[in-house]
Amino acid sequence: MSESTEGRLSGGRLLEGRTALVTGGTSGIGRGIAEVLRERGAAVAVTGLTDAECEEARAAGFPAYPLDVRDRQACDEAVARAAGDLGGLSVLASNAGVYPQVRIADMADEDISAIFGVNVTGTIHMVQAAAAALRESGRGRVVVTSSITGNVTGYPGWSRYGATKAAQMGFVRSAAMELAKDGITINAVMPGNVVTPGLVALGEEYMRRMAAAVPLGCLGEPRDVGEAVAFLASDGARYITGQAIVVDGGQILPESPEAIADM
Repeated sequence: MSESTEGRLSGGRLLEGRTALVTGGTSGIGRGIAEVLRERGAAVAVTGLTDAECEEARAAGFPAYPLDVRDRQACDEAVARAAGDLGGLSVLASNAGVYPQVRIADMADEDISAIFGVNVTGTIHMVQAAAAALRESGRGRVVVTSSITGNVTGYPGWSRYGATKAAQMGFVRSAAMELAKDGITINAVMPGNVVTPGLVALGEEYMRRMAAAVPLGCLGEPRDVGEAVAFLASDGARYITGQAIVVDGGQILPESPEAIADM
């Protein structure tokens, strides 16, 4: 096997020459995505909520910009800065999102609006902002971080979060048809439980129970999601659009807890 073939099969530099912007890329899943894309050869910029988050990302070598994706003008400006710093933009990883837990009886209208504003409106804003640059690149890719929650599974306390994640997939499927004329693909990744600061904050018992529900026997890492994003951003995925890859260690597969216990 030649060295070049071996490199392609192992991941290698499959994104060499690509330029990518990862929203919410200063920590958690977004940081894992950014690191994998860079390792695969892309020039990568990230956004974060605070100046402190962005300063840490800059120290790690990423151009980084504070961004609230609910602000459409700010999204336009972030894309323009990324395209300027990177020399264009060919990949958008729309990852910024929030996942507060609350029961239905306790939801306030402003809380519902807030989560939809970030997870759904923010995703749409970023695609709107990036579309022209992606078209100009000649091989534009959008990858949205959705979730198994809302699309495949449910969990008490996550109903409004699940609703936003299902809405994202509704957007992805129709956006795929509109963006196709410009040579842009749009797909999604659907993570299961991934070890992030937000998950850790839910406590060790929650993490133990979640890991016990995964056939592979462990929780995911941000890099696991990043590898799926890297594939969807690559030339190897040029004929895939409007789809989603589940990254969950098999979490959605068991018909009952007993199915795991019998393994």
